[in-house]
Amino acid sequence: MKRRDLLNERGSGVLVHLTSLPGPFGCGDLGPSAHRLVKQLGRARQRFWQMLPVCPVGAGNAPYSSPSSFAGSPLLVSPQMLARDGLLNARALQRFGALPARRVNYRATARKREVLLREAYATFRNDAARADRARFETFQRKQGAWLNDHTLFMALKVFNRGASWTDWEEGLRLREPQALSRAREKHAGEIEYHTFVQYQFDRQWRALTDAARAEGVRLVGDLPFYVEHDSSDVWAHRDIFELDRQGRPRAVAGVAPDLFSESGQLWGNPLFNWNALARRGYSWWVKRLERSLDLFDILRLDHFIAFHRAWAVPARARTARRGAYRPGPGAKLFTTLRAKLGGLPFIAEDLGTMVPEVHVLRDQFDLPGMHVLQFSFADDAALSKPFTCPRRAVIYTGTHDNNTSLGWFRDRGGRGNTRTPAQMEAARACLLRYLGRGARGAEIHWDLIRLAFMSAANIAIVPLQDVLGLGSSARMNMPGTARGNWEWRYDEGDLTDRALERLAGLTDIYGRTSEPHA
Repeated sequence: MKRRDLLNERGSGVLVHLTSLPGPFGCGDLGPSAHRLVKQLGRARQRFWQMLPVCPVGAGNAPYSSPSSFAGSPLLVSPQMLARDGLLNARALQRFGALPARRVNYRATARKREVLLREAYATFRNDAARADRARFETFQRKQGAWLNDHTLFMALKVFNRGASWTDWEEGLRLREPQALSRAREKHAGEIEYHTFVQYQFDRQWRALTDAARAEGVRLVGDLPFYVEHDSSDVWAHRDIFELDRQGRPRAVAGVAPDLFSESGQLWGNPLFNWNALARRGYSWWVKRLERSLDLFDILRLDHFIAFHRAWAVPARARTARRGAYRPGPGAKLFTTLRAKLGGLPFIAEDLGTMVPEVHVLRDQFDLPGMHVLQFSFADDAALSKPFTCPRRAVIYTGTHDNNTSLGWFRDRGGRGNTRTPAQMEAARACLLRYLGRGARGAEIHWDLIRLAFMSAANIAIVPLQDVLGLGSSARMNMPGTARGNWEWRYDEGDLTDRALERLAGLTDIYGRTSEPHA
């Protein structure tokens, strides 16, 4: 099935990030658990596996704040797959030691995994067969447009003990050719190590993609709108961001106060210089999306509103309350992308403050928007009940930014929730009336999954936490907070045959069955 048809056909899927998968190495990755999940999704008749950004994590362990928009996360490279390929031995895997199975300890996991990656690199460097070395060099050539900057950036980060690129020596900060040439020679070994990591990520990713397609499952990615300031993207392309002479942001990105946060969200990312990007034919954005679509079949465009307007906050502000909107690229960017990419296989994350122009932009390019059931039963949600969801849409019970469905239903409001106890009680009562006579909410997660699957929306996506019937402790992210996010994991025994059979049954009865296996 062609990309453009995937969003037009009725189907369903599951939302779960790779780090949440089970496994013995501190977090989920591209190894056996990922391959097991695609088989389980195939058995459950699912067409889609949606995940969060797979780039390296940044501040707060967030996949939406990365040192590269193009690179894959080293955390996702599977030690088991490296061992299968002869790059690690059993003793190396045994030395890893135990880490929590239900939460990701990012610091410990990254440290221990790096030891394994460097050991695997040493084996590759010393013992790689000629054919393996040739494939490695081919990867370098094909991905060089972003890979060369990223690997040098990472090598320099190591050399400078993690300091921001704005604090490096002047020649490197300003990317003077002679300084870059000297650095490439001086740090050649470290550069090759980071190239090796990206090569292994790419090999393991291709294997997972092939396995998913064999099960009739397509991968849905997530593209953050902004990039991290301390990233190879900004360092290598200063001219397309709004920076001062020292390379620091003049203003930073965020979100105006909304239902998620009374003070808004202060993200701290630099703003794009859209005039400079337009003069270059939006080439950086084209390359970024080409890379993402090389990995995924469909992309969710996070924070879609910023393509119309962005919330700009003074660089030294402590919250996002004091900001102002600035215009985004609008239709000009999407016209260019459609011509360059040959289509727009995108889902528009059009949640939050309702701005008519955002929906006009979305509809102008026939992009499906998002409909979240947890937002459908509030007093002010008259226009977002499930029966109003259009066919050209993706309906969710919740997203990575929401509580789980069970946690949401049990939430009494207040204390960190922008809705009051009375509002939450009204929402629960509205949902139970909507479900009909006899509804008590005993299995509210399955009730909401059923509502999503029976809707007119072409695609229904359900967080795995809802399939498992988990409460608030399994929440993935709490917007506006800096600690405890992105850590949730499930155990292999949690996803039972009974849960998969129930999911398959709903998928069949509401006409969302996956395409035949390849």
